[in-house]
Amino acid sequence: MSIRFENVRKAFGSKVVLEDVGFEVGSGECFFIIGASGVGKSVLIKHLIGLLRPDGGSIYLDGEEVSRLTEKEFFSVRKKCAMVFQNSTLFDSMTCAENVALPLRKHKRLGAKAALKEALERLDTVHMREFANAYPPELGDGMQKRVAIARALTLDPRYVLFDEPTTSLDPVSARRVDQMIRELCDEVGVTSIVVSHDLRSIFGIADRICMLYKGHVRMLGTPEDFQTTDDPVVQQFINGRAEGPMEV
Repeated sequence: MSIRFENVRKAFGSKVVLEDVGFEVGSGECFFIIGASGVGKSVLIKHLIGLLRPDGGSIYLDGEEVSRLTEKEFFSVRKKCAMVFQNSTLFDSMTCAENVALPLRKHKRLGAKAALKEALERLDTVHMREFANAYPPELGDGMQKRVAIARALTLDPRYVLFDEPTTSLDPVSARRVDQMIRELCDEVGVTSIVVSHDLRSIFGIADRICMLYKGHVRMLGTPEDFQTTDDPVVQQFINGRAEGPMEV
């Protein structure tokens, strides 16, 4: 099982965001996509589940090209490839358990009682069972993020895409989310693709990292590769230096 991007190109009007982007993500990897704001990180992963379509190139999931699928054909892709958005996107009028139960009722056709029972088990996975009857506005951002992850796992996806999962979180909540993502890879066997510019996350849990710069893959490698590279652009980014060759 793997994900592969081949020569992917995407532009919005005259602005070219991605140009000839290609790499592969292996089964069970915790794979980070990094780069400055606006470089196309989130744009890239949205192509995988059909929220955007590439202008050129191909995208493969488990050996099947998904970049040319119809909207209806994407249904099966979205069942095995879940996405956790930057904002938790929970329904404020529903309890945490009800939020997690919703896709179980809609897609697994479970009754209300059975769906809530399984929702509690999913909340247990992310250490949020005791807050099952709480409403999202009553919780902090980090706790809401964990509920969103529980909801994303309801259909037992092989792949989970995380779009800036630690943005706006306090340091403790951010590290808890990191730990959860790492556990999904190590204990559940989920393949995770994480879009982030959180250096603690990047060098804390990533197996491999892909850095995008000016529409291209600037570097692909392990955290150690990134820390020891002589590339001045990469070094400026990972060290957070204001001065250097990066154009942002």
